[in-house]
Amino acid sequence: MKEILESRNLLGASPDISLKELSALYKGLMKQHHPDRFQDEGERAEAEAMSQRIIAAYKLLEGLHPETQALRAEDFERTLASGIGNWRYKGQVLHLTFGDGSEHAFYGVATKTYNKFVNTDATPRFVRRHLIGAHPQRKVSSAVAV
Repeated sequence: MKEILESRNLLGASPDISLKELSALYKGLMKQHHPDRFQDEGERAEAEAMSQRIIAAYKLLEGLHPETQALRAEDFERTLASGIGNWRYKGQVLHLTFGDGSEHAFYGVATKTYNKFVNTDATPRFVRRHLIGAHPQRKVSSAVAV
């Protein structure tokens, strides 16, 4: 959750911002901090680091946005049907790797919920009932092509 708050602060985004408004904030900041705007190598390097932070923050918030989730719901159902291959949990973030090779992160997952997840043999049914809709989620990596 800290990562989400830091991303919002960096972009100046509120929790209820629309995807279009988020995109406008991102584009404005990228214009302001684009490395090509600077001649001095020090300023250019600083702008490069800042633009990378802005891109990462935007990708995180865009992936978590409800509009993005709605567009990807059908794709996620196919991913969920492929089964859960592996997972890792750190700092209330549960990363699930699915059978198709894609990885999704669920944010704000309490230790108690994670323990229940582990004790249920990590079934897609548990994900549907206790994670989807209850915790912000985003796709971290796409499915592996076979």
